[in-house]
Amino acid sequence: MAGPGGSGVPVGAGALAGGARSKVAPSVDFDHSCSDSVEYLTLNFGPFETVHRWRRLPPCDEFVGARRSKHTVVAYKDAIYVFGGDNGKTMLNDLLRFDVKDCSWCRAFTTGTPPAPRYHHSAVVYGSSMFVFGGYTGDIYSNSNLKNKNDLFEYKFATGQWTEWKIEGRLPVARSAHGATVYSDKLWVFAGYDGNARLNDMWTIGLQDRELTCWEEVAQSGEIPPSCCNFPVAVCRDKMFVFSGQSGAKITNSLFQFEFKDKTWTRIPTEHLLRGSPPPPQRRYGHTMVAFDRHLYVFGGAADNTLPNELHCYDVDFQTWEVVQPSSDSEVGGAEVPERASASEEALTLTSEERGGFKKSRDVFGLDFGTTSAKQPTQPASEPGRSQPHCWRPCFTPSPLRACHPSQLPSGRLFHAAAVISDAMYIFGGTVDNNIRSGEMYRFQFSCYPKCTLHEDYGRLWESRQFCDVEFVLGEKEECVQGHVAIVTARSRWLRRKIMQAREWQAQKLEEEVVPAPREAPGVAVSGVRPPLLRVAIREAEARSFEVLMLFLYTDKIKYPRKGHVEDVLLIMDVYKLALSFQLSRLEQLCRQYIEASVDLQNVLVVCESAAKLQLGQLKEHCLNFVVKESHFNQVIMMKEFEHLSSPLIVEIVRRKQQPPPRTPSDQPVDIGTSLIQDMKAYLEGAGAEFCDITLLLDGHPRPAHKAILAARSSYFEAMFRSFMPEDGQVNISIGEMVPSRQAFESMLRYIYYGEVNMPPEDSLYLFAAPYYYGFYNNRLQAYCKQNLEMNVTVQNVLQILEAADKTQALDMKRHCLHIIVHQFTKVSKLPTLRSLSQQLLLDIIDSLASHISDKQCAELGADI
Repeated sequence: MAGPGGSGVPVGAGALAGGARSKVAPSVDFDHSCSDSVEYLTLNFGPFETVHRWRRLPPCDEFVGARRSKHTVVAYKDAIYVFGGDNGKTMLNDLLRFDVKDCSWCRAFTTGTPPAPRYHHSAVVYGSSMFVFGGYTGDIYSNSNLKNKNDLFEYKFATGQWTEWKIEGRLPVARSAHGATVYSDKLWVFAGYDGNARLNDMWTIGLQDRELTCWEEVAQSGEIPPSCCNFPVAVCRDKMFVFSGQSGAKITNSLFQFEFKDKTWTRIPTEHLLRGSPPPPQRRYGHTMVAFDRHLYVFGGAADNTLPNELHCYDVDFQTWEVVQPSSDSEVGGAEVPERASASEEALTLTSEERGGFKKSRDVFGLDFGTTSAKQPTQPASEPGRSQPHCWRPCFTPSPLRACHPSQLPSGRLFHAAAVISDAMYIFGGTVDNNIRSGEMYRFQFSCYPKCTLHEDYGRLWESRQFCDVEFVLGEKEECVQGHVAIVTARSRWLRRKIMQAREWQAQKLEEEVVPAPREAPGVAVSGVRPPLLRVAIREAEARSFEVLMLFLYTDKIKYPRKGHVEDVLLIMDVYKLALSFQLSRLEQLCRQYIEASVDLQNVLVVCESAAKLQLGQLKEHCLNFVVKESHFNQVIMMKEFEHLSSPLIVEIVRRKQQPPPRTPSDQPVDIGTSLIQDMKAYLEGAGAEFCDITLLLDGHPRPAHKAILAARSSYFEAMFRSFMPEDGQVNISIGEMVPSRQAFESMLRYIYYGEVNMPPEDSLYLFAAPYYYGFYNNRLQAYCKQNLEMNVTVQNVLQILEAADKTQALDMKRHCLHIIVHQFTKVSKLPTLRSLSQQLLLDIIDSLASHISDKQCAELGADI
């Protein structure tokens, strides 16, 4: 089956040879206009770093530099530079260098006068220099001469020269615990602590020529973050992001975005359920945040009397949070037994009584990134200039290449520092236990997989209205909204029953031969005849609210309305009532969360009265509780809208103010319903069998499927169903000239239906070129196949992969398998699958064995004979 899909291979994965060999980075979409043929596959093998995986690197030896916290870390070329901080007794101004290739520490070469010892300063890289601004200086041991600074120093990496920039004119207020970054040849400094109060001003200075530059205060606009300190900043997609930190008397978990061009701030809403995603990280301070690709990664900090050690990831494009999950594989080359702790580290071990009853594991930190979190109590936040009592014991140090226990993570910490080199994050130091500063270095390997496009693909199908096969007739006005039976019946049992009833009614009418002329669906079908649309009457819904519900069914989300606008709130209330009627628990939660977050003094009475009319008891309760709050009540009853409220509501408000009902917290877990992925998985596994409308033939074996789903996920099927759909509704499946195994074909269907990429490595060989032929909207599947093959060829599965490599003509993979077979032949020879190989493959194994036997071994064999 020749496909219109574009070609592309992840860089480093080799090329699809034959014709032009196009290489596309994993994050770049395919060019679907290319139609080169594929003759064989080429995969490069070599050292491969596991994605989403922590690794502990050699710690900084005491003779190189002290353990520390409140320091800075920057990345330049292949090295991490650590400056300043405090070791618990004194402030530091030494400069350390960690070579990421050699995994070695040293003191960086310096000349000139360095900045005074300090902590809670900022450091950034511009060009071939590091710039250090501000911070807190003085003698913390004797508590003398303590003050904040607003000086600016430059360190040239090439010469090791320290130079202070003397700037004329107005200067920023001296500060510490601020945020700083570089953008458009300028240093940008935001907020911090001046010794008396927290700040939220912003300053910038050009870094190109110190003789011609000066500090400028930035005129900020929009939703400016409140005054804050001890927060990180990161630049992604040409925007600066600020997350959490100490704000006034509060610690928040707000995420703010700053547009450099128009100097405008926007608070990014954290109503996570509205986007169908996990919640944001809990409020915290003293954490780190770095940017990689389209993501922000947040680690550590002090959060609600705990020191969490989960790694949170924020997707800038989709505005969703998630906790990073681990890869399931182990260290390349196999795990080894970790070394024992050194004597000095043994001395740091405390009894459970000394740790206040909290027993900590002495396992080394994890090779795999798991979901277990180490949370321990900490003390309330203090000002940045005071010693922080949040410290946790570091575990002992394994060899840098040894595997660590798969269920452990780096311990929770705060006031550490992080930087990114290539596709990995490096974290150094911090306060970890009993006021002990850490000298540990960790590396976290990011995932470079392209994003999953499942929700966007189904959303695009909804927006285009292609291949619709059902029409909902809504309300008294009989407005019509078209959709796809496959998606709707997969997501809603209530609508599934309505569709089944409509099908039965239509079948009955056909038997009676009194069916009126059918309406036509968009798109050309078999022999140019347009298929009829199944008509389903739903009197309970109006078109506008039903379209919002349909968008949810396709994407697990609803469009974020204008917060606080009464019209939008009332629309979502109508959607909420539909969610209750249609038993869509997930949509019910989204709507209720949006409405409760949108209720304010201007709209509360309208929302309350509408909730009473629609009999939405929980929303009505929320509005009544909002009205009778001490800070709201007087303002609400003085509004003109209050005069026009219905009498029963006025009575209820007055009585509630006089005698609030007792609070009865419910222990019942909230039902958040099933997700798009869960529903589509169940649909593929049998729940959608009676709605199949296409047959896929794999080497003559039929596999029923759903046309709309295939078209949504594959440009090949979309083009076919628009133009040259086979009359018998059957499609032969192949990948070029090669027919995949039935197991690999099922793996591909799982990817199409619900984005699943986990599969046996032999399936990855068959499917490596599938994105090329079927025109998937990016090469996520291909990137996974490459890693799956590189990481998972074992003695147990090498024969299956050899067989698949032979069928797919993946010549380098075949050589790789033969190499493993030759060197592990005593084990491979005992595998029962060896006897089921073809004669030609057995001859290939014999040839490989013969070519690896030396003359000496041949002579020894001859002597034995």
